Amino acid sequence: MARFRNKRKVAFVRPMAKKQQQQQSVDHVTGDKIPRSFVFARVKLPGPLKQLQTDLRKLTLPYTALKLKEKKRNNLKDFLNVAGPMGVTHFLMLSKTETAPYLRVARTPQGPTLTFKIHEYSLAVDVVRSQLRPRCPKDLFKNSPLIVLSGFGTGEQHLKLTTIMFQNIFPAIDINTVKLSSCQRIVLLNYDKEKKLIDFRHYSVRLQPVGVSRRIRKFVQNHQVPDLRSLQDVSDFVTKAGYGSESEADDEAATVSLPSDLGRVNRASTKSAVKLQEIGPRMTLQLIKIEEGLCSGGVIFNEYGMAILQNQAEYDLFFYFH
Repeated sequence: MARFRNKRKVAFVRPMAKKQQQQQSVDHVTGDKIPRSFVFARVKLPGPLKQLQTDLRKLTLPYTALKLKEKKRNNLKDFLNVAGPMGVTHFLMLSKTETAPYLRVARTPQGPTLTFKIHEYSLAVDVVRSQLRPRCPKDLFKNSPLIVLSGFGTGEQHLKLTTIMFQNIFPAIDINTVKLSSCQRIVLLNYDKEKKLIDFRHYSVRLQPVGVSRRIRKFVQNHQVPDLRSLQDVSDFVTKAGYGSESEADDEAATVSLPSDLGRVNRASTKSAVKLQEIGPRMTLQLIKIEEGLCSGGVIFNEYGMAILQNQAEYDLFFYFH
């Protein structure tokens, strides 16, 4: 009698609904797809620059490939082929020559590409080591950072192009609907017109209620019973010398009134002081060149030879990615 083998059962995986997939890849503010990035190296990097690459990947979280693996035989076309299906819109590429390291920021798939010379840089671990009380909450990198650009409004076209490029690396926000709890990081780029250098900084944002001592604030946040053995009265816990409010000397311009509650300490309609704490990395950049394609094509701007597109109409052709 013939034997009939039971067919092997195959696990069924329900495919993701198209509507749900579209919501994850589309920005609810602008309606455009959410910008995503790859951070990788074009050449073999020394240890410090390899760590800088890791820091830049953490900076662009959550819309980046944190554990991206590159091999020696990989070329730019390999990354470009993978970028399309994954919805990657920007490349941040590190390289190094005998004179200096460089950072290229490119829009995929057709450019343009901005090349920056890295004059100085500090790793995130170096910034943290220099601080007495480093701050890194577990959900600090859960949301994208806010982008702040200062000093770029000089009217020069290559700076306008730089502004648009950096603004589009991160998702846009709507100040009317954004949740305050999602605004925990800031990327600040400040352009020095005299030196023609860009100061690149990365900060964490926290709010402290004005007029509340550090002891009271910690008590509310941590839910821990304080040690009162050395005190004569409970009021000494609040009024003891040396433990007054840290916010008494805060600048009035650095305080805001919250429209809604934020945590257990910062309440709506009360003043809170905005505190920025650097988390790194830190870079000093100089814009060297702008190419119209992806690491190729005509040169739009060259710091060492201004000869490129001179009229406004030709520059406007390259703002299509805005």
